[in-house]
Amino acid sequence: MKNIIKIAAVTASLFVAAGTVQADGKKESHSEKHAHSHSHSTEAETKIYQGYFEDGQVQERTLADWEGEWQSVFPYLQDGTLDPVFAHKAENGDKSAEEYKAYYRKGYETDVDRIEIKGDHVTFSKSGASFSGTYAGDGYEILTYEKGNRGVRFIFKKTEGDDSAPDYIQFSDHIIAPKKADHYHLYWGDDRAELLKELSNWPTYYPAALTGEQIVKEMTAH
Repeated sequence: MKNIIKIAAVTASLFVAAGTVQADGKKESHSEKHAHSHSHSTEAETKIYQGYFEDGQVQERTLADWEGEWQSVFPYLQDGTLDPVFAHKAENGDKSAEEYKAYYRKGYETDVDRIEIKGDHVTFSKSGASFSGTYAGDGYEILTYEKGNRGVRFIFKKTEGDDSAPDYIQFSDHIIAPKKADHYHLYWGDDRAELLKELSNWPTYYPAALTGEQIVKEMTAH
């Protein structure tokens, strides 16, 4: 089911009308503020990355788009590796480097430091322990933010696996049709609808083979 989720600051309640959900908004969403580097070969791809697209452009995707071994960028924020990224943002943005770092600290925070995706099998690792499950596609949701731009959450539901593995995982990677991701933001939990309201914490993953310095280059390339 492809519902459109609108985040509206004018209401503090969640209500459903004519198939559209409206929820209390946040002052600042990740999709509005987040600005990783990403190579766009066309103007259309750039617009999509920024969150401007038509509903008809969105297509179902499979876990193959995120297959591989991935690492969280949160440890690199904690140890200072990403400080050049925040300094770069401060040069062109409306916050200081420290303010950007605080914003991304909340966004990147997670204790799941590694994720491996192989076929329909997803393994989460933290503190040396791991848990996993198999997941099947459960559609996507289009979110509309205060600014007017939008994002897509591609959703997968657990079909079997460890109790510790979340019932739902939701991918957001600024891509709206089948294409291999070069990084992604992952939301997980046991309540599909509640996850869609999460806009301030977006654990972010890059390929496990990259060094911290290579990730900095990816983030500051533009």
